[in-house]
Amino acid sequence: MPNDDFHFYEPAKGHGLPHDPFNAMVGPRPIGWISSQDENGALNLAPYSFFNAFNYTPPIVGFASIGAKDSLHNIRQTREFGWNLATRPLAEQMNRSCAAVPPEVNEFELAGLTPAASRRIAVPRVAESPVSFECRLTQLLQLEGVDGVPVPTWLILGEVVGVHIARHLLKNGIYDTAAAQPILRGGGPADYFEISPDNLFKMFRPR
Repeated sequence: MPNDDFHFYEPAKGHGLPHDPFNAMVGPRPIGWISSQDENGALNLAPYSFFNAFNYTPPIVGFASIGAKDSLHNIRQTREFGWNLATRPLAEQMNRSCAAVPPEVNEFELAGLTPAASRRIAVPRVAESPVSFECRLTQLLQLEGVDGVPVPTWLILGEVVGVHIARHLLKNGIYDTAAAQPILRGGGPADYFEISPDNLFKMFRPR
């Protein structure tokens, strides 16, 4: 029986709303600010809103490229990429790095950011970011619908082989999430959220 207290829709038939709510409901989401380079060393830096961590041991992170973008091409060639924490002080630079520019344009330069040498991979990290992961490709999958038909989206998974953390974020050896001022992607065309200490609450798992 229909329930007027809920808006129901089948995505294949359209949502019937002014803006697709899917991204807003699955969110806010961490940002995959991905650094990569092609086989000739040309740099690329781009934010991805479909990003997360998927495993503890070994640590595995992943992001989805909707369309065959430069990051996907680069990672296919080199099998390496970096993840850099997008923070409130770096929000404008992060936003500039998502500009639709030709592959030969260096987004580090476009956004006024500094490439810093990594220790386990050739791809540089964002020097201004307080946290960065060095990653090696483990799986690259093209997504499919329930009908088995491939869609033009690729899931890139990588094992984290190196981690950089700014020392001021380690309080008595414990990483302080809010102190880094991470920003998260919301669902609207321009919606972001910032984590602050005021948002913190604690809840321990049942034993």
